[in-house]
Amino acid sequence: MNDPELTAMTLSESAAKRIRFLMEQEDQPDAAVRVAVSGGGCAGFQYGFDFDVTIAGDDFVFEREGARVVVDPLSLSFLQGSEVDYVEELIGASFQITIPKASSSCSCGTSFAM
Repeated sequence: MNDPELTAMTLSESAAKRIRFLMEQEDQPDAAVRVAVSGGGCAGFQYGFDFDVTIAGDDFVFEREGARVVVDPLSLSFLQGSEVDYVEELIGASFQITIPKASSSCSCGTSFAM
């Protein structure tokens, strides 16, 4: 499970910049953004984001330019090869994940099927 090729997850430059900004704004420079997958959503699974200062021994940590994303092993099994991005559009701004293993996704932006 620790093979970097199988577990790789990347952060875009935009996501790294936004995570660093949020950590500074929250005065939590050592915190990370936790990404977790759960059952539900429009398409069967959904991912969510939260701040976390606790990193478990089996968590995977992905870093770029001082920004950290933490993922538990079960969630990573769904997110292998994914990229976390931060997108600003006319309708709003949000973190989004491109999940190559997903067979479909919903227009809500956080729900996907495998």
